[in-house]
Amino acid sequence: MELSWTMKLRIAAAAAVGIVFVGILAWPWGSPPDPFGSVLFKAIDTSGIVTLLIMAFLAGLIAYFAAWPYGWEIGVLAVPFGLCVWAVRAGKVAALMQLNATVTQRQTLFASLRWEPIFWLMVVAAGFAGVVLGQKIRPGRKYEHMQEKNVASSYKYSNPLIALIISVLIVQFCIKIIAQDVVLSDNRLGSVVAQPAIGQIVFAVSVSFGLAAFVVKKYLNVNYIWSVMSIFIITAVSIIRYTKLDLMDYLIGRWPSVFFSNVVISILPVQMVAFGTIGSIAGYWMAVRYVYWRKHELQ
Repeated sequence: MELSWTMKLRIAAAAAVGIVFVGILAWPWGSPPDPFGSVLFKAIDTSGIVTLLIMAFLAGLIAYFAAWPYGWEIGVLAVPFGLCVWAVRAGKVAALMQLNATVTQRQTLFASLRWEPIFWLMVVAAGFAGVVLGQKIRPGRKYEHMQEKNVASSYKYSNPLIALIISVLIVQFCIKIIAQDVVLSDNRLGSVVAQPAIGQIVFAVSVSFGLAAFVVKKYLNVNYIWSVMSIFIITAVSIIRYTKLDLMDYLIGRWPSVFFSNVVISILPVQMVAFGTIGSIAGYWMAVRYVYWRKHELQ
């Protein structure tokens, strides 16, 4: 089941809307003062946050109509594509390590980064709210609802929880393998990994979440939202586990600031949310297409 050129145009239109409204027009409110600085939600002032949320909402609403009658499925891509522009320009965690050289400074920094995925996901949710409004104004198709309402009632509540756990495990395992740059052995930690390039981060995060969403859709028949929600858990658990006081003190004493004990903590939250959401949505629809192919093409 190949995508038609009209469907590809709808996806491109939704992506373009998000890139313009969120990636370009909203960028001045979120860009760091330093051209090489990192994009952090905590650094955006209140007016910037409000502007970003409004732009995300408008992007979702306009993308819905740009992709109609499939706006419900495609419109949600607008804001993640817009955030991808921010994520590519976001800078590197290694640069933050250089600016926060002491153990106390780094622990304070990571303590704030632990919560950032929630706020970036709020931006994605604002875009979804725009899609919901578009659906109310001019109803279109809601494919995923028709597919997932057939889940057995006995698994209605357990499947999402299982999907969340599976997503966390798959993503952590895959990112650790795919996103590795320079890996050096360490007597205490086993190994340390250098800051990945942005291209590696894009590929690793997108593929990892795509695989997770594919698996949970195919075997549990649940929505990609559970893979997206795992972004916060993955970031928070990794930061808690790999930024303990003794571990940070050891790294500072033995390794340059470009090395990390785990590759996940070298990825900024905005990058995890942007590429992780895109990957999750793509993986979900790949599973839908695969199931359709298995059911119809092999008969």
